[in-house]
Amino acid sequence: MTNNTIPTNKKNNDAALKLFSLKPLNRKTLYLKTLLTGASLAALLVSSGCATSSLLESDNHVSTTSTKQILSEDQIVAFGRPAQALPKTPNATMVIVGEKNSYVLTQGGTEMIGLLSNLTPKNIHVDNDMSFFVPNNDGYFQGEMKLSYAKLKDEFQRSDYQFFLQNNGRDCTSASDQRINAQRFCFNVPVKGAIYPQVSNLSLIQANYRALTKPYMVSFYTQSQQKQVSRSGNTAQKLVLLPFALAFDVVTFPFQLLQ
Repeated sequence: MTNNTIPTNKKNNDAALKLFSLKPLNRKTLYLKTLLTGASLAALLVSSGCATSSLLESDNHVSTTSTKQILSEDQIVAFGRPAQALPKTPNATMVIVGEKNSYVLTQGGTEMIGLLSNLTPKNIHVDNDMSFFVPNNDGYFQGEMKLSYAKLKDEFQRSDYQFFLQNNGRDCTSASDQRINAQRFCFNVPVKGAIYPQVSNLSLIQANYRALTKPYMVSFYTQSQQKQVSRSGNTAQKLVLLPFALAFDVVTFPFQLLQ
């Protein structure tokens, strides 16, 4: 019995020793794996942090912004139409005469002439700045003219309301208008046009044309995309006229009384 018992215990002890000796190895391996994983993660975080820092630093120096840039401003002298057809601008119907240049409306001019010719000038009010967008600075501009027309209600006739309906006039009577028993109609006219040199007969117009009731300015601007926060040097641009533009005479309209 003794011989049978001893080998059995020895086998059990040997198995126990083997199991016991494996545990330190597993712990060491796990520790090494954890250490390596931690080092790799730290390296990754450091690398990511550098990339983020670089990106933030880059953003501090480079950005894309849309900037409105005024190309030109001009004082309006009169409103009129070309005395003769303009070459390459067959749709020219109305001219805004400026001290520096002439601004020929190729779209919206007919509507503007209709409004200014049929409404009493002293009751017309220009509701927005005459500021026009020049997308490519190539001599062509676009924008909108906003006019309002107000009178006392008892001064309106049936023909006035018919005219408003035919020309997309909308009732925009304000509280101030109502307090004095007046009514107001608004007109929005999209316009496009071309920039020409100063009209040939500007001196004659200034001598014979009664000035507007208040000074009106017209301005032209463009939008530019900039990829840096600050730019050195002068970034001003010059308003470009049409390459084929020639000076011409203009026949003025009696729009002197615009408010």
